[in-house]
Amino acid sequence: MIIGTGIDLVDIPRFERTMSRTPRLMERLFAPTERELRLPSLAARYAAKEALIKALGGSDGVHWTEIEIGSEESGKPYFRLTGTTADVIEQRGITALHLTMSHDAGLATAMVIAERIVGTA
Repeated sequence: MIIGTGIDLVDIPRFERTMSRTPRLMERLFAPTERELRLPSLAARYAAKEALIKALGGSDGVHWTEIEIGSEESGKPYFRLTGTTADVIEQRGITALHLTMSHDAGLATAMVIAERIVGTA
């Protein structure tokens, strides 16, 4: 059963200007393993985090650096959640998160589907 969906779109040049003007945002928004990525990839990860918050219906108990996006060997992205953010997912009965991201032509986008697989939780 789908619990929630979220989608977000980021203007990459605007994101780059914001990150340049406010370098401390890097530490507030991204896990240490994400901070070395190129800005278009960071913009897509930012979109993914925003899309997750939308799929959850809000940001209560969610912390940006507790949402880390990894990639399988195939390139498929996935969430690695820790702390209170992981607790929020569990409390809401979410057993699967589906994520897709893309960036091209100055835009980055992400979509998230939060699901409770029937027969679990």
